[in-house]
Amino acid sequence: MKQLVAALLLACACTTGSAPGELHVFAATSLTDAFTELGEQLEADVGGLRVVLNLAGSSDLVRQIREGAGADVVATADATNMVVLDDAGLVEAPETFTGNSLAIVVPRGNAKRVRTLADLARDDVTVVLCAAQVPCGRYADQALRKTGVDVTAASREENVRAVLTKVHLGEADAGIVYVTDVRAASAVEAVSIPAEHTIVARYRIAVVRGAANPDAAHAFVALVRSGAGQRVLRSHGFGAS
Repeated sequence: MKQLVAALLLACACTTGSAPGELHVFAATSLTDAFTELGEQLEADVGGLRVVLNLAGSSDLVRQIREGAGADVVATADATNMVVLDDAGLVEAPETFTGNSLAIVVPRGNAKRVRTLADLARDDVTVVLCAAQVPCGRYADQALRKTGVDVTAASREENVRAVLTKVHLGEADAGIVYVTDVRAASAVEAVSIPAEHTIVARYRIAVVRGAANPDAAHAFVALVRSGAGQRVLRSHGFGAS
């Protein structure tokens, strides 16, 4: 990995002997664990570089960048939010770099015996979902419509980690998040959604125009899309894009 990172930085005309400073990566919350690992690897291989992750729902990331937040790289959990930035001329050519699938999340033990999306419509099951403007919420709504299930959520949360937290704390009996998020949480478990009923999330990444650290930004994007970066993503449960 170290040789790969050095080659990427060299290709971007970045000199590792200088002080690279900070790289600000704005990423969808579901990328927390994978991007933390990739950021730490970049820091270990490039002396003086500090990778700063700003993790939020994709729509919040778009709002922050449009308001002038200092991002070098942005990664969204969908194409829709990235299109907003691209149309505004705020990012360089976005690229799809990985995929993710939905799962029903329930507390460990699944006391309410939730087995299918249809169970989320039961009166005795309290459900939380991501906000409709956030990709995980939009995908959940699409999956429910696809299966003809009408669910009234007890709350709509700002990101997948907030949904996980409510289920973990017992404030909800179930929610819909990404497979990767359930995999990363020990106090909850997943109920699979059949392939014909789920929605595949396709993640997009881009360097932000006017980035304060463009060389490191391009190197990070290249690392994410490299074979080594894809192996890290797969190790966290992400799939083909």
